[in-house]
Amino acid sequence: MKYLYLVFVMMAAVYTSAHNHTMHDMESYNHEGHLHDTMVDGKLLEVNPKRFDNFIVDLEGKQVAVVSVSGMVCDFCARGIEKTFSKNQSILKLDVDLSGGKVLLAFDRDAIIDFEDIKKKILSNGQNATDLQIIKI
Repeated sequence: MKYLYLVFVMMAAVYTSAHNHTMHDMESYNHEGHLHDTMVDGKLLEVNPKRFDNFIVDLEGKQVAVVSVSGMVCDFCARGIEKTFSKNQSILKLDVDLSGGKVLLAFDRDAIIDFEDIKKKILSNGQNATDLQIIKI
């Protein structure tokens, strides 16, 4: 009986800790009104809020392509994508978020963003671009 009680207490402690940790994470990223909370093409952006806010500094009047990438599992993958897009002179700024599976690309406001071209460049590095969202800053 003591064994069952001990197991119950341990499980309750783990559950409480995990629940509090989850609630803490949710509260720390509640930045209502920021662009990373915006619906784009009917989808809620899923980018790291701090990273996105840092990326868009000094990009007023520009547009940002948020590219979702699958298969980007290591730093080598991320650096390959970064190297590929850094050669493109129409890209003003870029950020590859390995942990979030996102690539942020900044363009001039009037630039035409070709998702098929972006897909090909990412595929040449061995990953797949699965979604594109464009945000006017």
